[in-house]
Amino acid sequence: MKARNILYILGSFLFCLGLTMLLPLAWSFYYWQGDYKALSISMGITSIIGALLYFIFKPANGEITLNHKEGFLIVTAGWLLAGVFGSLPYLIHGVLPAFTDAFFESISGFTTTGATVITNIENIPHGILLWRALTQWLGGMGIIILSIAILPLLGVGGMQLYKAELPSPVKDKLTPRVAETARTLWIVYIIISIVEFIMLLFGGMDVFNSLCHTFSTMATGGFSTSDASIGHFHSVYIDSVITFFMLIAGINFTLHYSLIMGNFKTVFKNSELRFYLGIVLISVIIITLNLRLNIFEDIGQSIRYAAFQAISILTTTGFTTDNFNEWPALSKIILLLLMFIGGSAGSTGGSIKCLRILLILKHSYMELYRLVHPHAVTAVKLGKKIVYPETMASIWGFFILYLSLTVVASILMTFLGLDMMTAFSSVAATIGNVGPGFGTVNASLTYSEIPSFGKWILSFCMLAGRLEIYTVIILMIPEFWKK
Repeated sequence: MKARNILYILGSFLFCLGLTMLLPLAWSFYYWQGDYKALSISMGITSIIGALLYFIFKPANGEITLNHKEGFLIVTAGWLLAGVFGSLPYLIHGVLPAFTDAFFESISGFTTTGATVITNIENIPHGILLWRALTQWLGGMGIIILSIAILPLLGVGGMQLYKAELPSPVKDKLTPRVAETARTLWIVYIIISIVEFIMLLFGGMDVFNSLCHTFSTMATGGFSTSDASIGHFHSVYIDSVITFFMLIAGINFTLHYSLIMGNFKTVFKNSELRFYLGIVLISVIIITLNLRLNIFEDIGQSIRYAAFQAISILTTTGFTTDNFNEWPALSKIILLLLMFIGGSAGSTGGSIKCLRILLILKHSYMELYRLVHPHAVTAVKLGKKIVYPETMASIWGFFILYLSLTVVASILMTFLGLDMMTAFSSVAATIGNVGPGFGTVNASLTYSEIPSFGKWILSFCMLAGRLEIYTVIILMIPEFWKK
């Protein structure tokens, strides 16, 4: 691997990341709450370091190529750098004076997890709050994908980064060129974000709150401007709008592109989409009935809270309108299961993803079928396409790694003195990029009471979960570093 090429690309990335702080900086000047100093310094540090790396390590001929190892390393390093430099506004302003807390909040934003250690969100300056929300919006579609839309201008091929950023079992390339693919995905992302922003304005939200919650919704992130999350607004309309756009954000963005292009047949025939919507429907019905029989007297209210929370957890957004930690056991079990399913492949959602769950179920059924018909020639199919054994092996490998990391991290958290429910749900909520969990990390509390070492464990879980395990774990394999 060529260190100069890696540092050159990371420098370009850091420079662009620094420039994104201009938006929250503008808001900080508007509200004049003192956070403009922290944002200005943070932007300067990030952009200057990025520019120095760019010019020092810029190749003489202006062109470089990347192999797959360099791609994986750049993606992971890029996310780590985003977490480090994204923590500067929190540190410099003093919102979170400890680096552990500031990094946790930053990496939670960029990985779209939404787990927070801030206890009085309403007291945070507007510029910092907007930066907090913006980190999720950037991370939602992938900071690295944003970068590969720019890297071709620098003479860098982006396919290696695209593969590392989206290691989904089935990839959909919208256009032959990867940079064009990234631009197309971002255009779709921005269009849907604008629509949600306008609809929230119609619901009575001010411009600032509409912008922050649009950023968090489309990223399936979950950071809000209030400790009570969406419940703060006490609005059926706002609940409905955010529920709808969380559902949209959990769908493969290539399907949104197909829908915009008028290719309705492709959308309606998509097996994963039908599976995803089926999970939503079944979970909402069961939770609605459970809430109606145990908590709420009105069926409409039961549907409202059940639909919002089920979709919020399934898409790994993490917004809340009620403290589901106090819901009946059946509802909590379903929400816990939804944490492990996640949104669609190619969406901004996290966790295992519906496509993998669907293929695992199909493969398990096929094995049962073979026991009954040992001589039958069978194959796992997605729609009319055969899923090859190599792909299934990769899916099972991911599934085992995901569960293994969950178990190991949960055991480590219990060593820190956490109760079993808090330890397990905190890991499930962070590796799945969900945010709120159960126990002492429930919807009405934060991760502030987690010990410092535990926050580093959970930060690793957030990063590994966002980059879909393989991209991070592969760096720990000795063979990766061999020539």
